[in-house]
Amino acid sequence: MNGLDWSVVVVYLVAMIGLSWYLGRKQADAKDYYLGGNNLTWWSVGISTMATQCSTNSLLGAPAFVITTGLLWLQYEFALPIAMVIIMIFLLPFYRKLNLVSVYAYQEKRFGGGARTILSVTFQFLRAFATGVTVYGIAIVLQSIVGIPFWLSVLLLGVVTIIYDMLGGMAAVVWSDVIQMAVLYVGIALCVVYSVDAVGGFAAVFEEFPKLEGMLNNGRFVGLQAIDFSGFGTTADSAYGFWPMLFGGLFLYVSYYGTDQTQVQREMSSRNCDDTNRSLMLNGMMRFPLVLTYCLLGVCIGAYIVKNPEFLELLKDGDKINYNLAVPKFVTSSLPHGIIGLVIVALFSAAMSSLDSTINSLSATSIKDIYERFIDREPMAPAKQLRLSRIFTIFWGILIVVFSFFVGGISDSIIEAVNKVGSLANGPILAMFLLGILTRVGNQAGAISGLLTGLLGNAMLWIFAPEISWLWWNVVGFFVAFGV
Repeated sequence: MNGLDWSVVVVYLVAMIGLSWYLGRKQADAKDYYLGGNNLTWWSVGISTMATQCSTNSLLGAPAFVITTGLLWLQYEFALPIAMVIIMIFLLPFYRKLNLVSVYAYQEKRFGGGARTILSVTFQFLRAFATGVTVYGIAIVLQSIVGIPFWLSVLLLGVVTIIYDMLGGMAAVVWSDVIQMAVLYVGIALCVVYSVDAVGGFAAVFEEFPKLEGMLNNGRFVGLQAIDFSGFGTTADSAYGFWPMLFGGLFLYVSYYGTDQTQVQREMSSRNCDDTNRSLMLNGMMRFPLVLTYCLLGVCIGAYIVKNPEFLELLKDGDKINYNLAVPKFVTSSLPHGIIGLVIVALFSAAMSSLDSTINSLSATSIKDIYERFIDREPMAPAKQLRLSRIFTIFWGILIVVFSFFVGGISDSIIEAVNKVGSLANGPILAMFLLGILTRVGNQAGAISGLLTGLLGNAMLWIFAPEISWLWWNVVGFFVAFGV
C-alpha cells in the first residue's frame, strides 16, 4: 500500500466518525440510541441486516472455503428465505406487540427473571466472543499486507468502530451499514473483474478451478459442484452435505434473525411491523446474489492459483498456508494503487458492519437486562440513560477487542470458526423462545435446564464427535433443549 491507498482508508474512517456525530447529535434517550427513534426506513434496515452478516468472515472466509472445498457453501443460503417467512409469521409480530428493546425481556414475561438473565448473559458472551473472530480476521489481514503489528491492527479497527458507534447509536449503525454494503459490493466486484482478467476470462476460470484438487490433497475438495446429496453430515467428508446445510442452516437463521439481539433490535427500529417484514424480505431476496458473488471470487482466485502456483508462497503463515489471506494477498499483488485502498476499505466495512451492531446490542442488553434490574431500579433521566448506554458500548467494544487475541485456532476458515461459535447456542436459545410462544406447559426451571443441557450437548459433540457437522448442532441443540 502507498500514500494513495492510505488516503482512501483515512478519508473513509474519518467520514464514518463524522456521519455518526451528525446522526447522534439530537439523541435524547435510550430509545433514540438503541432503536433510532423507531424512524428508520425499511430498506435501510434490510440492507443493514444483510451487511451485518456479510462481514469480514464472509469476504475472507467464504473465498477461502471455496478454494479449499468448492462451491458447497451456496447450499447454506437455500434455507434463508424459508427462515425469513417463519420469523415474519411467528416471531416479529409478537415482538412488535410487546414493544421491547431487549428481546430477552420476553423471557421474564413468560418464564421469569432468571430465564431472562441467563439467556441474556449467554447471548452477551457468546456474541462478543464470535465477534472477536471478526476483529481477528481483519487484523491478520492488516498485519500481513501492511506489516503493522497484530495488536495495532486490532486497535485501529476497534477504536474507530467504538467511537462512531458510541456517538451515533443505532441510526449510525444502520446508515453506516448501508454505505459499507455499497463499498463492500464494489470491492468484491472489482476483485472478480481483475481476477478473471488475470486468469484469461470466465471460460479459463471454470476450466482451471477444478484442477485445484491435485494441488490441495485434503480429501474435501469438490470443485464446481454446488449441491451434495451424498452424505448426511455425520462424517468429516460429508460435513457440508445438502441436508445438514439445509436443516442446520434453517435453525441457525431462524435463531439468528429471530432471537439474536443484534438482529431483532435492528428489526424493531423500523416504523412498524409491515416495514420490518419488508426489510426481512429484502434480506431474503438479496443475500443469495451477494453470497454467489463472493463465492465466485473464491473460484476466480482458485483458478489464479492453478495458473500461478507461486502465489501460495504469499499465503504462508509460518509453515502453514492460510487461505484466509487469499483475497487480500491477491489484491495487493495484482490490483493498482487506489483500487487497493478501496478494497481495503471494503474489508474495513465488512468488519465494522458486524462489530458496530454487536456492541450496540450488547450495550442494550447490559442496560435493560442487567443494570436496570439489579443495580439501579429507579427510573432514570433520559440524559443518564444515554450516558450509560455509551459507557456500556465502550465496555463491550474493549472486551471484544480482548477476545480477538484468543480466537485464531478455532478453524482454518474464519467463516467456519464464527459459525461454530454461534451454533453452540443457536438451537437452545431458539428452543427457549418457541417453548414460550408455542406452548403453555413450559416453566422457568424447565426452560433454563433445557438451555444448559442443549449447550452442554453441543459442547460434547464438538469435543467428542468432531466428525458430526457443526451444522447439526443447531438442530440437535434445539430438540435437546426443547425436549428437556
